[in-house]
Amino acid sequence: MDSVRSTFSKLVPLVAVIVLSMLQFHANAAGTRSGSDPAALDLAKQVYHRENGEDMSSQVQMVLADKGGAPRTRLLYSYAKDKGESERWTLMRFIEPADIDGTGLLTKDYPGDESDQWLYLPALGRVRVISSSRKGGRFVGSDFFYEDLRDREVEMDLHHLEGTGKIGNIVCDLLVSTPKDPSNSVYSKRVRWIHRKTLVPLRVDFYQKGSQKPVKRMIARKLKRIQGYWTVLDSTMYDLKSGHQTKLAIRTIKYDQGLPDSLFTKQGLSDASRELRYRPR
Repeated sequence: MDSVRSTFSKLVPLVAVIVLSMLQFHANAAGTRSGSDPAALDLAKQVYHRENGEDMSSQVQMVLADKGGAPRTRLLYSYAKDKGESERWTLMRFIEPADIDGTGLLTKDYPGDESDQWLYLPALGRVRVISSSRKGGRFVGSDFFYEDLRDREVEMDLHHLEGTGKIGNIVCDLLVSTPKDPSNSVYSKRVRWIHRKTLVPLRVDFYQKGSQKPVKRMIARKLKRIQGYWTVLDSTMYDLKSGHQTKLAIRTIKYDQGLPDSLFTKQGLSDASRELRYRPR
């Protein structure tokens, strides 16, 4: 839901040639130490830090479909807040259909490989912790793993460029990212097709250990500038093994409302009334 998330910090403008030169020097040095290609590392940083506002709230339609089966539609609200220094908080709340109304997921990503996730199930009336060992678990039966809903910092991966590719008539840079520590990801690598103008990944191929072909693929189909921020309005995650797919379509979205920290707490997760005033219309 990068989809739907996707990232939330500021791209710092370069104001002088001397500053640009110094930044490039340090990026090259870091790339050499980490094993990343310097140009790929620089692109990965630009993608991670692209302008996305201080916070965001959206209403999202989720459609799950099997090969040849009838689609199942869900409606949810998604909230995100950038706390700076690679700390990002997100809250997702389902409101339809009735059997999952009120179900929520709270994610807090901290600098480095630290993150917390909690799931609220109204039927049980309690909040439970999502173990980090469940990175590969499917979120509410969708094609999104719990890991897909977490932030992943640039420094956690090695990066290199694999040439260019086209999506329609759009030329994209192919950015390949592999975990430095294989144990902190369910994926062995990700290949992102980066739109040069917006720095938005228009396609992401996900590989797992031992797979020569991607096991999942995300494709963004509709991109629009809203309140000055490039926003993916329509995307689909495909399970390339089963043929199952999950489509996310943003119905409405609002940036920079000043979402309170109290919304992103276990109390806020279990009490949907706290978010009502921030739901976009």
